[in-house]
Amino acid sequence: MGKRLFYSLMLCFTLLLLGTFDFAVAATPGKAKPYTELQFAPLPEVKLPKYDRFVLQNGMVVYLMEDRDLPLVSGSALVRTGDRFEPSDKVGLAEFTGEVMRTGGTRKHTPDQLNQMLEQRAASVETSISETSAGAGFESLSEDLETVFGLFAEVLREPMFAADKLELAKTQERGSIARRNDNPNDIASREFQKLIYGKDSPYARTTEYATIDKISRADLSQFYQQYFYPNNMILGIVGDFDSKKMRELVQAKFGDWKANPNLPKLQLPTVKQAKTGGVYFVNQPQLTQSNILIGHLGGQFNSSDYPALDVLNGVLNGFGGRLFNEVRSRQGLAYSVYGSWSPRFDYPGLFIAGGQTRSDATVQFVKAMQTQIKRTQAEKVTPKELAFAKESTLNSFVFNFQDPAQTLSRLMRYEYYGYPADFLFRYQKAVAATTASDVQRVAKQYLKPENMVTLVVGNQTAINPPLTQLGTQVTAIDVTIPESPSQPQAQN
Repeated sequence: MGKRLFYSLMLCFTLLLLGTFDFAVAATPGKAKPYTELQFAPLPEVKLPKYDRFVLQNGMVVYLMEDRDLPLVSGSALVRTGDRFEPSDKVGLAEFTGEVMRTGGTRKHTPDQLNQMLEQRAASVETSISETSAGAGFESLSEDLETVFGLFAEVLREPMFAADKLELAKTQERGSIARRNDNPNDIASREFQKLIYGKDSPYARTTEYATIDKISRADLSQFYQQYFYPNNMILGIVGDFDSKKMRELVQAKFGDWKANPNLPKLQLPTVKQAKTGGVYFVNQPQLTQSNILIGHLGGQFNSSDYPALDVLNGVLNGFGGRLFNEVRSRQGLAYSVYGSWSPRFDYPGLFIAGGQTRSDATVQFVKAMQTQIKRTQAEKVTPKELAFAKESTLNSFVFNFQDPAQTLSRLMRYEYYGYPADFLFRYQKAVAATTASDVQRVAKQYLKPENMVTLVVGNQTAINPPLTQLGTQVTAIDVTIPESPSQPQAQN
């Protein structure tokens, strides 16, 4: 045993020496090339893996994608709902519904039984509801698929919404509310959303003690009953299975779930920019730097100009981008800096730029950002900038298809939001065809410096020159957390 270990170590040491020798030879002066002269083969063409799509008689859309590399199976479901459809006086209802669906057990299994059965199989079943959809997912070893998929179906079809689990979720949310001003980045993001969408918009409102106090178990059950039907759902499964047998399993677990023929057509909330221009400030005396956001309402992915706008993002961002080169490297004004046209699938997103800087550089930082944004409108990008932005964008394209599960998730999202299945490939071609004139055109058309809202979270006494150099009026934002009528908790 001792000799075997000795020879193994000697072999490893020899291989290490050989590797070091090869590296040293490769790095010999005269043989190595600067990174700018390195040439790489073109990226291979991305192709979608084979998949099946079918619809059960009850209207449930199902995607199946086999992947036999590992003995694992995973799946996810998308349900047409979201917290944007919850009542304004019960903000948090959708989040609690999504959480307690899983934690509250099913008609057949208590929460503890469900947890134990999944833990014994190193499997998982999770549920959640976000802004624009509800999601459910499972992961399982192939040998445990039937059992785990059955539990997944139970959670979707027969949740019990245990009252004690709702109370636990509400307690945890109260803790989150109490801590929500601890992080200046969180403050900036939250308050900027309110400035752009409006504080009462479903895309900006926040949970408060008063809103969660009003939420009951009956509310969760009612919210669930409004949306969770097979004809309001897309299911996708990927992994180590036989498609024919998987079809049979899906039919067995979901085929008898009755559809709702009277599903209401969801009316999306109206979106318009709440504040147009202006300088806003959140005073946080403990800070030694300012967190800054500037921007305005943006657009959607289905805009024909989205590919050119994404190339514009590449011009602004990254190590070779204008914001990094000018604001961070040349002027030394930022720890981090970025600017992005950030669309959404079915409602307007944002154009948002920002970063962090020392307190006494706050005004200079904002002005530098404004200058670079206007520069994209006034000047065409150089051939070098355009090539860099397009190559960065196109080279990252392959990361949209890193594994079959990611690809399947994208196909489901496109169907969910009404996009064509080849949307990303159309985008890829449009990026490749983008010109310098296209970038300047979309910068002029979509960037609105006169509409940009400026938000600073920082230390008022340390910001010098003052923010009044950015605008004659600076509006203070009060982030004091409203107390709960039932549980007073004054937090700042």
